[in-house]
Amino acid sequence: MINLSRWKVIAVVFAAIFGVVFTLPNVLPADVRDSLPGFMPKQTLNLGLDLQGGSHLLLEVDTAALKQERLTNLLEDVRTQLREANIQFAELRLVNDQVSVLINDPAQANTAVNKLRSTVAAASAATPGGSGISVSSAGGGRIVLSLSQDAMNAEAGRAVDQSIEILRRRIDELGTKEPTIVRQGVNRIVVQAPGESDPQRLRDVIGQTAKLTFQMVDDSVTPEDMAAGRVPPGSQVYPADDGFSQSYVLKKRALVTGEMLTDAQQQFDQQSGQPVVSFRFNGQGARRFADATSQNLGKRFAIVLDGKVISAPVIQSAITGGNGQISGSFTPQSANDLAILLRAGALPAPLKVEQQSTVGAELGADAVKAGIISLAIGGVAIIVFIILAYGLFGVFSAIALIVNVLLILGIMSFTQATLTFPGIAGLILTLAVAVDANVLIYERIRDEAHAGRSPIAALEHGYSLALVSIMDANITSAISALIMFQFGSGPIRGFAWTLLIGVITSVFTAVVITQVLIGLWFRATRPKALPIV
Repeated sequence: MINLSRWKVIAVVFAAIFGVVFTLPNVLPADVRDSLPGFMPKQTLNLGLDLQGGSHLLLEVDTAALKQERLTNLLEDVRTQLREANIQFAELRLVNDQVSVLINDPAQANTAVNKLRSTVAAASAATPGGSGISVSSAGGGRIVLSLSQDAMNAEAGRAVDQSIEILRRRIDELGTKEPTIVRQGVNRIVVQAPGESDPQRLRDVIGQTAKLTFQMVDDSVTPEDMAAGRVPPGSQVYPADDGFSQSYVLKKRALVTGEMLTDAQQQFDQQSGQPVVSFRFNGQGARRFADATSQNLGKRFAIVLDGKVISAPVIQSAITGGNGQISGSFTPQSANDLAILLRAGALPAPLKVEQQSTVGAELGADAVKAGIISLAIGGVAIIVFIILAYGLFGVFSAIALIVNVLLILGIMSFTQATLTFPGIAGLILTLAVAVDANVLIYERIRDEAHAGRSPIAALEHGYSLALVSIMDANITSAISALIMFQFGSGPIRGFAWTLLIGVITSVFTAVVITQVLIGLWFRATRPKALPIV
């Protein structure tokens, strides 16, 4: 077992070089790091929220608003289908979370029920994530449509999952590294953004629903009608933020929605020089937008963001290229933020901020200092113990321990993993586990030497017999770390990730590196007795 196999020597040299090269940027000043040659790595450890400061938000998905929107869409679908079937109706409204409609001719009630079941209910069931819709007759020509509670609960769960993915894309666009975004409970989401210096901007960006729609302006409604509240069915008054009008009456049915966007970028208008947001539709959106603009020349359409009109231009010509731009009272940053929101996609439901806290940079610096001190104290104590207990072999273990730390930091820097304060605790635990492996090996070598074996035989048997126990202990530790990483969150995942990396590097350094060092020593000295006997 104690031999200088070529692959072992190469592996040890490579591990030492890798650890030094990828750990070095973490201890160099920023200007020195930037001046390194191009082939040298420059990435450093990502520090978690507890080490470098940042923002912590607890968000709640507004499932009640999601249900209300679903019911409103259902009401408009009923209106459209009954009109297409030439079925006269009245009293179409929402009553106790149900859509209720009265068919004027009771003889057409069954026809209306079958029509709605074959169109509205069937279309919802065929749509991914669609809620189950029941259509029933309440007598006297009245029809009631309702959403099943189980389907709504499933849709609310999907809304939380979708919100997590959209929030991740939005925060990544802001340049924040390694955000933590996890579900908490049924409908809550925890967001931690390390290093985010402007928590209010983070809150504004991730909290905005960013639901974009393109709707036609209902020019048949006069200002007098609006003042008197005379708005025709199928239209609705929307507040405006375009600087030209306080509100507009728009058709409820959207021509195109933000889900059909493929890209959005902040640019500057070539004529006015003002910041604008340019956008591009996918194939379906481009066709619908071209049809809508070609059929409504000279009319106005509104660009609506989260229920507020941000622009209402007149259609001068058909827009067939699938491209357009949104103008308004934008600053470069607000236009860029809107582009980020549109690229990331709209949230399926509004988010309410339940809790917000900020960890300052000073607190993070104190945590880093405390972590370094604790790591140094733990490392020195372990090295002193192993040297006092095993002498020269303890020195070999100390060298392997130092390479182990360099490997862990190098791997975390290379993979851009996030180091948290619990991760530092995992690093210290890893050092103890690494030394524990050497204790098992050295005690086994000592037992073999006391049993009368020669030095070379004692070394070989010590390593081979102790390896089984070492692998058993470390495999169980790795399984525990994987379970914590999979099902834990925040600090638990940070601890588990560091522990998992440490388990792998500890086995390598405690077994392979000490083998090579002892092998070199044994070849050079040819001792008649081992120094740990």
